[in-house]
Amino acid sequence: MERIWLKNYPAGVPADIDVGQYGSLVQLIDEAFQSHAQRPAYVSMGREITFAQVDDLSRRFAAWLQSKGLNKGDRVALMMPNVLQYPVALAGVLRAGLVVVNVNPLYTPRELEHQLKDSGATAIVILENFASTLQQVVSRTSVKHVVVTAMGDLLGTLKGGLVNFVVRNVKKMVPDYTLPGAYKFNTVLAECASTALRSPALEHGDLAFLQYTGGTTGVAKGAMLTHGNLIANVLQSEAWMQPGLNRPGKPPLEGQPITVCALPLYHIFALMVCCLLGMRTGGLNILIANPRDLPALVKEIAPYRFNTFPAVNTLYNALANFPEFAKLDFSGLRISSGGGMAVQQSVAQKWLALTGCPICEGYGLSETSPSVTSNPTDTDAYSGTIGLPLPSTEVLILDDEGQPVPIGSSGEIAIRGPQVMSGYWQRPDETAKVMTAEGFFKSGDIGIMDARGYTKIIDRKKDMILVSGFNVYPNEVEDVVASHPGVLECAAVGVPDEHSGEVVKLFVVRKDPSLTEKELAAYCAQNLTGYKKPRYIEFRDELPKSTVGKILRRELRDQDQAGQKQSV
Repeated sequence: MERIWLKNYPAGVPADIDVGQYGSLVQLIDEAFQSHAQRPAYVSMGREITFAQVDDLSRRFAAWLQSKGLNKGDRVALMMPNVLQYPVALAGVLRAGLVVVNVNPLYTPRELEHQLKDSGATAIVILENFASTLQQVVSRTSVKHVVVTAMGDLLGTLKGGLVNFVVRNVKKMVPDYTLPGAYKFNTVLAECASTALRSPALEHGDLAFLQYTGGTTGVAKGAMLTHGNLIANVLQSEAWMQPGLNRPGKPPLEGQPITVCALPLYHIFALMVCCLLGMRTGGLNILIANPRDLPALVKEIAPYRFNTFPAVNTLYNALANFPEFAKLDFSGLRISSGGGMAVQQSVAQKWLALTGCPICEGYGLSETSPSVTSNPTDTDAYSGTIGLPLPSTEVLILDDEGQPVPIGSSGEIAIRGPQVMSGYWQRPDETAKVMTAEGFFKSGDIGIMDARGYTKIIDRKKDMILVSGFNVYPNEVEDVVASHPGVLECAAVGVPDEHSGEVVKLFVVRKDPSLTEKELAAYCAQNLTGYKKPRYIEFRDELPKSTVGKILRRELRDQDQAGQKQSV
């Protein structure tokens, strides 16, 4: 196909990347450990660890996993926020030839049980703050080996001890739990200091990550991302960033690139642009465990002349309106990558005025490792689009019959490239629904491509709700609500929200007339993680349905929006 966007590429960005320069993601990581050994790789709460230290600690952890009988292809779940233990564990899992299963630490027991069962994970590394959740479900999963870590692990004896004391006894952030036979993270590392690591033979087609997503339905399933997928997206992203890092009118970067990692590493966006891309470039990642704590975030990044800042629109907006953030030194900031949700023009303008660095909006999905398109990194212009396809990436706009539409016409965005997943874990039927015979992944998003190759998203074919960059699938919310004995029928839709882009609104027909909004909200809180919980609940006598009895979510959404306009 003709790649009309190539003529609008920034100078120096290649049309294609060479994925063959690495045989596996582990080879890329090993190269980083050797080439950047003495550089700091990550910093958390003021404690830096070098690439050499991550090399040593991850080798120990990999050897421990192998000593427990885990073999190539076995799955290991990681359930942690942005702490130093995460990149150590991640590199260890990959170096052992195993598969990383990223888990949101805020999952409810129901959500965690599904993901552990579905992935067949036989080991998990979990922050003690969330161990009580695991305790409730672990006996019903395949998990045989539990490694518990604490916030202060890897921060040093004195500082780590103090942090753990405050977290456990002052802030009381660690609920009581009992996990018989669980191992302590630091003990595991100490015991395997001299244990030999067997390096398994890995190829591009071998599985590296199961990144869970709802895909085109509400059933959470694992996007199978291979070593080749991740290598490709690292190299694509690196090539696209170069014009921005070396933009005219800015002094050249000195020393290693520094990234503010406020996005959660278990999310595919941060996993790529912070963790893996940081390995490739030898960069320093400033790990932010809780980005909602703006004073702590600012304090953490203040000592550094950071260069890249990936975030979602809500975080950009919050920081742009936080007075202490405005006092920082932005002279080194070259690239602010916006993804996960649409970047609002007002936020982009405020960020540019404050920092002197534009927000470069892009687009990606868990199924595409994630990056697909991006606006050029060497321009200050706000385009209102998701930009151009990255190197080695093809994007088509398809009609309902799967045929390409003319330029300027709307249709479903479809993607082909080396970063596209190999399929959904153990769900060939779901894979078949989203992959065309020509190898294009159908995203479910509706867009328009202009004559320059820029694409604008105008709607979603699927009913997914996007809350601060996180996917919420109505089916999952509805399944939980429908299990309440007082509910007859329900429907979940996304409604606009100034802060998070969208929030969940629930429409309910009661079976029990005495059911209250408070009671139902509490039930949702027990079974759904925070961003999935309905912000609004509306009781109705009936819900709109099609002639075959299907509840019409779009009609509910349109009715709600019409009502909002009338009230204004």
